[in-house]
Amino acid sequence: MAFSLTWLPDVLKNAGLKVSLVPGWENRGLGDVGSIFGVICHHTGVKNPTKQNMPTLNSLKNGRKAEPGLAALPGPLAQLGLGLDGTYFVIAAGRAAHAGKGSFQGVTGNLRFIGIEAENSGTPSDTWPPVQLEAYQRGVAAILKHLGKDASFCVGHKEYAPGRKDDPSLNMKSFREAVAGFMNGTPAPPIPAVEPAPPAGTAARPTLRRPMKDELVKVIQAKVGVAADGTFGPNTEAAVRAFQRKKGLTPDGIVGPKTWLAI
Repeated sequence: MAFSLTWLPDVLKNAGLKVSLVPGWENRGLGDVGSIFGVICHHTGVKNPTKQNMPTLNSLKNGRKAEPGLAALPGPLAQLGLGLDGTYFVIAAGRAAHAGKGSFQGVTGNLRFIGIEAENSGTPSDTWPPVQLEAYQRGVAAILKHLGKDASFCVGHKEYAPGRKDDPSLNMKSFREAVAGFMNGTPAPPIPAVEPAPPAGTAARPTLRRPMKDELVKVIQAKVGVAADGTFGPNTEAAVRAFQRKKGLTPDGIVGPKTWLAI
């Protein structure tokens, strides 16, 4: 029998977000959830030097093994995982072990909160790809709107369990303001791709992304192995992400200076 949160994929897709269903998600959970009060935001806290999109997915699904000073924790560890490229991985429609000891507005426990684990180590050098950060904000907005709640029902794990947790490595006040913007139809301007400038002497190239049309898109398409029609569509974006992963770049599907240099 499926658990209660089977509406999650449709709500995220209707918000224009990329969604990947983890097999068995409908029946995965530590029992069912109760009446959902809000959303708790997390980062995974795992180093990801090769910039894989969602290397923690298996542990989020299956749980954590015991380590010195750390007890084992059965999965799922979140209902949703958020990859570097902005894809939401739907892991569980039931209760997940993500909240732990703590409270928010007097409400406690995994029964009452949806948990989102975003792929980020939490270290100062691990910047958030703009495409991932926007998807985070847009996804939380869509979930809260479905629940009939406002942005104040979004909480960081570090706010739910202060002193015990430090995730996510985001300014939650600014995050909630961005969530409110998406909910009210007044989102902040899109965050540009953050990539290093090309080396001195390297010609500047325009940043290319979906759904642009340009002759230079054909150059990209020829390099990544898709039909060179000059339109930056979903197939081109997917091929660019694969190219970026191969080159050790952030797989955001956006062709900025660093990706141009690799090409």
